Amino acid sequence: MSPDRSRPATGSRPAARRPAGPAAPPPAAAPSWADQAGRLVGEWAPTVARVLLGLVLAWFGYHELVTPALWTGYVPVVSATSSIAVVLVLAHGWLLLMLAVAMIAGIAPRVVAAAAAILLLEIVISLTATGGLSDLTLRDVGVLGLAIALTGCHTHRLVLSR
Repeated sequence: MSPDRSRPATGSRPAARRPAGPAAPPPAAAPSWADQAGRLVGEWAPTVARVLLGLVLAWFGYHELVTPALWTGYVPVVSATSSIAVVLVLAHGWLLLMLAVAMIAGIAPRVVAAAAAILLLEIVISLTATGGLSDLTLRDVGVLGLAIALTGCHTHRLVLSR
């Protein structure tokens, strides 16, 4: 019997042929620096916004706790010189400070952002009621918008719980 010349002498089978079809796509080009920067900013923007909102809340909360008499004029319906106004400003300052700590620490950021949005809505309404539309009111509308936007963010980094 003569050896089979169609097979290699090693005894292995011939390599299988691939069916003809569409060619594999070429490898993707490396992302540009702008794409990489955009991705990085997109990943960290909610965290940076959360910390900055926390700093704003901390700043005003601290000042309401340290000098409540300067803030009693913003309490609607109650006389600015009454002790009730001072107590309300102190409670408001404490709440702002607690929200700030939770916001910066990343404790349930969406829930805390929603609570901050409610508190900021109260501030905007109070400012509008006591002084009308002003630069202060519009600034706080912007901060309110930031809190609302953070309420909808699902991708926070550096959080203790979601």
